[in-house]
Amino acid sequence: MALKQEWLPWSDDGFLTLPASFDAHVHLRDGAMMRAITRTIRQGGADAVYVMPNLVPPITTVKMALDYQRRLQELEPNVKFLMSLYLHESITPEVIKEAKREGIKGVKSYPAGVTTNSSAGVVDYASFYPVFAELERQDLVLNLHGEMPSGKDITILNAEEKFLPTLLELHSRFPSLRIVLEHCTTAAAVEAVKSCGPKVVGTITAHHLSLIVDDFAGDSYNYCKPVPKTPEDRHALLNAAVSGNYKFFLGTDSAPHPAIAKRGGPDGNAKHAAGVFSQKYATQYVLDAFEMAVEKGSLDAAQLKKIDVADFLSRFGRDFYREPRSKQRIRVSREKTERLQGIVSDDGDIEVVVFRRGEMTRRLEWL
Repeated sequence: MALKQEWLPWSDDGFLTLPASFDAHVHLRDGAMMRAITRTIRQGGADAVYVMPNLVPPITTVKMALDYQRRLQELEPNVKFLMSLYLHESITPEVIKEAKREGIKGVKSYPAGVTTNSSAGVVDYASFYPVFAELERQDLVLNLHGEMPSGKDITILNAEEKFLPTLLELHSRFPSLRIVLEHCTTAAAVEAVKSCGPKVVGTITAHHLSLIVDDFAGDSYNYCKPVPKTPEDRHALLNAAVSGNYKFFLGTDSAPHPAIAKRGGPDGNAKHAAGVFSQKYATQYVLDAFEMAVEKGSLDAAQLKKIDVADFLSRFGRDFYREPRSKQRIRVSREKTERLQGIVSDDGDIEVVVFRRGEMTRRLEWL
C-alpha cells in the first residue's frame, strides 16, 4: 500500500509547487556527452548549476572556464552556469584575482587520483596556501573533494573521514574562506561541517540519500566516488537535508559515463567507471528519497512537515553562492507515473544509464 503522503503540502489535484532547484555540483563533460547531458538539466527541475572543472584537460585558466561556459550556454540558454577552476600548480593568486573579475565562482580541489580525471590534483595543500589566502580576500569559494587517496590504512570506505582533519585545518587557517565539503557521505562529515563556522557548508547528493554500501556491491551503475556508506551514515545525511540548516544543500554530483564504461569496457575486464547519472531527475530523486525514508522510519513525517524542502533543493545553495533566488516555478506530481529512462546521444554512439534505472518516479513540469 502506498504511503499516505502527508509529509509534503500536496495540492488537492496531487501536485507540489516549488521554486526551481539549484544543483551545486554537476559534471557536464565535453563533446558529444556534453551535448547529450546538458539538455537534461531542466528535466530535473534546475535552472542554475555549479559546474565542475575536471575535463580532459582540466579547466585551469579563466579563459578555458569562460569558453566552457559559452558552449554550455549555447546548448541550454535557459540555465545559468556557474563556473569553477581546477586547483592545479598553474593556479596563482593572480589567476584568482582574474577569476573574481570575470565572475568565476570558485576553485575545486581534487586530491590526486581519488576520482574521475583527478590525476592532476593536489598532493600538498600547504603549497596552495597563498592561493587559498587570495580566495579568502576575493570572497571566492574553495570546493573540496573530501577524500584522501587510498593507501596504508586508507580505503574507499574511510577516505572521507581521514580527510576531515584537512578540512578543519584549512578552516582554522582561513576562517573567512568560504568552503564547501562536497558530496558528504558520512555522519562524521556532517558533524565536521556543523562544527565549523558559518563559512563552511556541505553538499549532499540525491543518490547518497538513497544508497548504502550494499547497493553498489555487485551493481556497477551505483558505483560512485565517494562510495555510499552505512545505514547510520545515510540516516545522518537525510536528517541534515531536512534539518533546515543552511549549511546543507543539494549538489547531485551527477557524473555521466558511457554505459559501456560502467560495465567495465567492451569485454568487461576494465575497471568500472565511478559515477552516478542523476541530472535528468535530480529533484524527483530527492523527493523519492525522502518518501522512502519516511516509509522505512528513517525520517519522521512530522519533522518533514515543519520544514520547507525548497530550502535544501533551491534556496540555501543560491544563498551561499550569492545568487538571486529563482522566480521560476516547477511542480512535481504526488504519484509516481514516469519510468526512469537513460539517454542516448544524437549520433547513437553514447548510452548513459540513469540512477535507479527502470523504476518509477514523479512527473515534473515547468510552470
